[in-house]
Amino acid sequence: MKKLNIVVIMGGISTEREISLSGGAIVVENIDTTKYNVYELIVDEPMDVVNKMPDDVDFALIILHGKFGEDGTIQAMLEAMNIKYSGCDVLTSALCMNKNMTKKILKSASIPTAKWIHIKNGDVINYDAIDTIGYPVIVKPCNGGPSVATFKVDKKEDIADALNKALSVDESILVEEYLDGEEYTSFIVDGEVLPTIKITSQAGFFDYESKYSDDENIAAKEEVVQLDDALQKQLNDTSIACWNAFNCRGYVRVDFILHNGIFYTLELNTLPGMSQASLIPKSAKACGINYTQLIDRLIESSL
Repeated sequence: MKKLNIVVIMGGISTEREISLSGGAIVVENIDTTKYNVYELIVDEPMDVVNKMPDDVDFALIILHGKFGEDGTIQAMLEAMNIKYSGCDVLTSALCMNKNMTKKILKSASIPTAKWIHIKNGDVINYDAIDTIGYPVIVKPCNGGPSVATFKVDKKEDIADALNKALSVDESILVEEYLDGEEYTSFIVDGEVLPTIKITSQAGFFDYESKYSDDENIAAKEEVVQLDDALQKQLNDTSIACWNAFNCRGYVRVDFILHNGIFYTLELNTLPGMSQASLIPKSAKACGINYTQLIDRLIESSL
């Protein structure tokens, strides 16, 4: 059988560049070279996807995150070049990158999500509307990466400063109801929900440092769990409902908060991390899928 020519695209221009490079390097190290001819493409600027693309590529394995990774931009470029690629298509990627649009679709599909207010740069801030949500609230960029410039605001006196900081990072932000509860994540490959991971953050919520720190005093605790039958069914059913509502393909990660017995969807991540600190390899390992096999699944699910 002819080997597929696979290009692993990593790096990028977002705040998650180093995470992407780490994940890409691990993919290249572990991919099955008996099946694939493997090329690396490190993106330093967007046009590198065109200018550095090897000849005769059959498939692009995208290990990019954030802007020019998960926002549909690179997906559109690859489609224009007639190159198949991993993960969700242009529209789904763009919708899931925009947290306001994500929540609108969740609400329209009757999938539980926290109450929120959308604020754009230049808007007159309606503080009374924020009051109706009730403190504490979460303030976060609409298009940001993994909890970058995300703040938990406990009282009204601190909200203006948090809004200004978030708006300095993104021109569009959310003020979201804070739901106290346990955080979980589901990894779905080709419509199959893999084992659930519970996340316990020492910071109170799963922020950037909690996700990627090597310091055990800061890093979140991440463990594969099997919930009781009713809760596990609710989580799996909600995961599939998200998959269907956004017309996902390939693979996606869905993050939840369990509040008063109900799983509320936080966000969908269309290009989950593949570094050693990432959740996805842990979920796959729990059902007997090693890293090399996981890469095969990611490729096969998107072809």
